[in-house]
Amino acid sequence: MKRIDIDSAIRLHTQWRRQFLNAFAGGDYADMPLSEHRGCTLTKAFQDAQDVDRASADFRQLLAIHDRFHALANEIVELSSNGLGDSADLLLPELNDASHQLVGQLDKLRVAQDRHAK
Repeated sequence: MKRIDIDSAIRLHTQWRRQFLNAFAGGDYADMPLSEHRGCTLTKAFQDAQDVDRASADFRQLLAIHDRFHALANEIVELSSNGLGDSADLLLPELNDASHQLVGQLDKLRVAQDRHAK
C-alpha cells in the first residue's frame, strides 16, 4: 500500500515556499529553480497514494487548500510578470497563510494514515 510521506511532503513544501518568497523578495523569481510550481510533487503523491480516504472531509479540505495555494502562487507570478509587483506583494501574506493551512491539513492526514495503519 503506497502511503504519502507526510514528513517529506511538508519539508519539500516548506523549502519551496521559502525559496519562492526569498526569490520573489529579491526580484529573482524568473531565475528560481523551483518556480514551476505547476509540477508539484505533492499533487503526484495525492494521485499515487492508495491509503487515503479520498471521500473524507479532511482530504477534500487538503485538496482545496492545496489548490488555493497554487492559485495564489499563479496570481503572484502573473502580477509580477506584468509589472505589478506592488500588487503581488499584497498577496504574499495570503500565500504564507495558505501554506500554513496546507501543512496543518497534512498533519491531519498523517493522523488519519497512522490510524488506518493500525
